[in-house]
Amino acid sequence: MNHPCVVTLERDSAPRTVFSGDQLIEIDLPAGTRVIYPRPTIEPLKDVDAAIRYAISHPENSDPLHARLRPGMRVTIAIDDISLPLPPMKRPDVRERMLTILLELLADHGIEDIEIIVATGIHRRMKAAEVRHMVGDKIFNEFWPERLYNHDAEDPDNMVEVGVTEQGEVLELNRRAVESDLLIYANINFVPMNGGHKSVAVGLCSYKSLRPHHNPDTIRKSDSYMDPRKSQLAHDIARLGKLANQKLNVFCIETTLNNRMFDPSLDFLMKNEDDLNEREKALLKGLVLSTARLPQSARQAIFDRFPAPYGCTGVWAGETAAVHEKVIERSFEQYMVPIEGQADVLICPIPFISPYNVHAYLNPLLVQVLAQGYLFNMYRGAPLVKKGGTMIITHPCTDKFDHEQHAPYIEFVHRILPETRDAHVLRHKYEEKFAKNPAFIQMFRTGHAYHPAHPFFMWYWGENGRQHVGRVIVVGADNEYIPKLLGWETAASMDEALYRAKLEDGRSPEITLLHVPPILMGDMAMPVGGQR
Repeated sequence: MNHPCVVTLERDSAPRTVFSGDQLIEIDLPAGTRVIYPRPTIEPLKDVDAAIRYAISHPENSDPLHARLRPGMRVTIAIDDISLPLPPMKRPDVRERMLTILLELLADHGIEDIEIIVATGIHRRMKAAEVRHMVGDKIFNEFWPERLYNHDAEDPDNMVEVGVTEQGEVLELNRRAVESDLLIYANINFVPMNGGHKSVAVGLCSYKSLRPHHNPDTIRKSDSYMDPRKSQLAHDIARLGKLANQKLNVFCIETTLNNRMFDPSLDFLMKNEDDLNEREKALLKGLVLSTARLPQSARQAIFDRFPAPYGCTGVWAGETAAVHEKVIERSFEQYMVPIEGQADVLICPIPFISPYNVHAYLNPLLVQVLAQGYLFNMYRGAPLVKKGGTMIITHPCTDKFDHEQHAPYIEFVHRILPETRDAHVLRHKYEEKFAKNPAFIQMFRTGHAYHPAHPFFMWYWGENGRQHVGRVIVVGADNEYIPKLLGWETAASMDEALYRAKLEDGRSPEITLLHVPPILMGDMAMPVGGQR
């Protein structure tokens, strides 16, 4: 029996409205198509501040935070960067709430040597206004920029080797964090691959420490990197995270959010189109028409202007692994939709935002990350599409890049990708040399560009999707060059794409539409003898 979030379309079903970048489009799908909608939004905690205070006083597998404090300590607090949640959260951001409570507690214990690090890893540096939005005016005004700043993974004076794992992986971390008496990591767990050992071991590390696990083989061995128990990526990172916990005094705080991505005025975008009332139908039709007519910058502004009203659904604190078990359980509670049987064709609308283009255009490489990386991996048990099946995406695939954030991407896509799409060749022939490019390093350290290794990691991120899916067909592309460069086909319409995805034996394909955003994950139950 179908879950309420799984709808099988009938002949008279309304068209489905999906994202194609920052445009909303209508698509007609055949009767029998299975549409998977996000789960209903979990109600947020009634008193988030009280939940934070309770968590740090009643931690998992750890002494209470107050018992670990003493006057004169050197304390560093690390927080997640702008890559989550998506879109950015309405104020007060849960990070501001955690910081406010932590700073009060530290002050009560006579601790003055406090610094706050935005754990960017090799992501771009956050801008002052972005940090202010995240931490609030009071904390920003008191700490920025001397005691509240972005992690710099390429600053040799402020990176220190912590140790080496049994696999020979070097863990190199932020010096201030390593040399502190206590490191507190205050996290937001937006998707199941966030948090846990990834927080410190990735957020505060260098390229040297990322390279051992951010590679094609690790991704290929990850049977959904959104399911930590079966993710080789999570296992590899855990080795480094455990080493960090052995060498450093770490206390973590993790929070979960619900899926209320849209402002109340747009929350009808989460609903089954057949269940909309007349007012919601009119609003949806107006949004489809307006995004079709407006220029791209204006379309993006529609969604950029509304911070997401996410609600905090859980707070846990203490020892990293024990905390993260609770967090993953709550994340799955919000995201998992039970599904029976894989599809021949998986349709994935590509929205306007990813973790790596906040306040910037979603460039072609990031379209690939969302399609064959994140959306393909939104499952537990087995992929939503059969081995060798077809993925259909909706996106213009415009050859457009943000020159401030994504300068290294431009050269990767237009100079290196035309030579080879083979991830192993890219890694062994180009990655390290590219990662040391002095001009790109300068843009990373003093501007707001991603690290020059980042586009390589973004290509690897889609590796298990590339190995599993037989073909990708793009509906709505405004050019053929970019899809062809990515190894994809194009179709002028959804009807054409579905016609070309017909099975060789003449059977009608089983079609599934992943109705995103907001985030959802398929909990795949396989029939006896089923494919993977």
